[in-house]
Amino acid sequence: MSYVAHDESAFVPPAEVEEPELYHPKTFVGKYIWSQDAKVIAVQYAITAMAVGLVALVLSGLMRLQLGFPHSFSFITPDTYIQFVTMHGMIMVIYLLTALFLGGFGNYLIPLMVGARDMVFPYVNMLSYWVYLFAVLLLVAGFFVPGGPTGAGWTLYPPQAILEGTPGATWGIILMLVSLAFFIIGFTMGGLNYVVTVLQARTRGMTLMRLPLTVWGIFMATILALLAFPALFVSAIMMILDLTLGTSFFMPAIVAHGHQLDHSGGSPVLFQHLFWFFGHPEVYIVVLPAFGIISDLISVHARKNIFGYRMMVWAIVAIGGLSFIVWAHHMYVSGMNPYFGFFFATTTLIIAVPTALKVYNWVLTLWRGNIHLTVPMLFAIAFVFTFINGGLTGLFLGNVTVDLPLSDTMFVVAHFHMVMAVSPVLAMFGAIYHWYPKITGRMTDDTLGKVHFWFTFLGTYAIYYPMHYLGILGVPRRYYAVENIDFIPQSAHSLNAGITIAALIVGAAQLVFLYNVIWSYFKGKPSGGNPWQATTLEWQTPDTPPKHGNFGPTLPVVYRWAYDYSVPGVEQDFIPQNVPPDKVVTTSRGKA
Repeated sequence: MSYVAHDESAFVPPAEVEEPELYHPKTFVGKYIWSQDAKVIAVQYAITAMAVGLVALVLSGLMRLQLGFPHSFSFITPDTYIQFVTMHGMIMVIYLLTALFLGGFGNYLIPLMVGARDMVFPYVNMLSYWVYLFAVLLLVAGFFVPGGPTGAGWTLYPPQAILEGTPGATWGIILMLVSLAFFIIGFTMGGLNYVVTVLQARTRGMTLMRLPLTVWGIFMATILALLAFPALFVSAIMMILDLTLGTSFFMPAIVAHGHQLDHSGGSPVLFQHLFWFFGHPEVYIVVLPAFGIISDLISVHARKNIFGYRMMVWAIVAIGGLSFIVWAHHMYVSGMNPYFGFFFATTTLIIAVPTALKVYNWVLTLWRGNIHLTVPMLFAIAFVFTFINGGLTGLFLGNVTVDLPLSDTMFVVAHFHMVMAVSPVLAMFGAIYHWYPKITGRMTDDTLGKVHFWFTFLGTYAIYYPMHYLGILGVPRRYYAVENIDFIPQSAHSLNAGITIAALIVGAAQLVFLYNVIWSYFKGKPSGGNPWQATTLEWQTPDTPPKHGNFGPTLPVVYRWAYDYSVPGVEQDFIPQNVPPDKVVTTSRGKA
């Protein structure tokens, strides 16, 4: 019996360049500390990001305790509350999600998935991690300096960010801004590596249109970051100069405590434009890798080729391009010209189109698939649900007339967290459970994984669904306490208490994840080389975990795309990318 596979070719062009020589360390320090192996660097990024993420998780718990049970905890003052808000937001968005998706998954998966020995610039890759670690240490140092960390809110808006009276308006804000500058320097080193490796280090036969969508998502997100981060970098430097040298980039003529300050002529709105020119692409810097990961997880665990692969690729590219012309929908209340509001509301609706295409294609991939409800698949399906929910509330906030009354309420917090926190975190967990067997050679515990999933998934909905109602009531965000306000009914206070209990349960559920990951590393069931029976190259390595150099003496050769699942007429329900057409076993037991 014959079979028909998509994008299969027996001809593979010859190699154009010789393989680069790898640096082989001989000491423990060279292998695991100052490592130039992308896989080790990926684990370093992941451990650091998750460690600082746990700090942010604790801060969110403290914030919720104050909101749910106001004035019950004497150590949470108005100043410390807004400091918790600021540090929680910045850590989660930049130092956890960006670092983990690009530095963690990018480093581990790109060389393996494109069939490369390592990143193109291993030494620069090593430096990128250590600069990132330095940035994290600078950020955390804010907790230990006079005045504590900055309490400017995670968006760091001037002039209040650097005016006396704001918590951490001297040492705290300087450490935050310098830390961000170093983070961007470190990311630029890593980002150039990711882009050049994808474009130049693919193995023979691995065309751009045979790349797994995970690589496409990380690749496009990296390009966005390389273009968007400079806006944040220059705004951080300019604000440092405003504070330390008395320049007036963002500081207008202003009176503080009855005294005229030396500043004049600066524009606070200029900072908002610079911040959000970075800030909205930042949403997709986090979400595009999640999109790619979810595409691969759904395809593998539904045993079905991804629906509309080329459409998915071009949707990623379109989302990346459009993300640069929607930034001012965060600024409808800044006093902009109404025609600008119309333009940005329109572009916000347009960017929903390629995003919706991806959702349709995920659903059509699941349609009539052989769905295996593994832990990674549960997280993938939960991501689709959650991103749809968060995206729908984004349509509300993208409309100027609806956004104006909802701006700076808890509705914005709920929307932002559904899109930018819960959705990427679900993708992150799905990816960790999916690739953990490749990274460690062991399976995680399935029961613990499902316990972790259900508490996390249902718990986050218990947190953020009611928050939309609070926002519609007009409950403001970032307020230390909201008692004795006429328009806020008692139901809002009861809901706040319930949300706090749900948040503490979800936070505690993450301990189950940590226990599972650590216990499985030592006691988990051996996974074998390809426990999910996946087609992509990282599952075809001769060793699990892969050794330095990834693929043994010879690099793999690619004959097909990454999604040959359940091909009619083939004995197995998957065909790896590196299996030649004449080696595919058909159902008649013959060679095709």
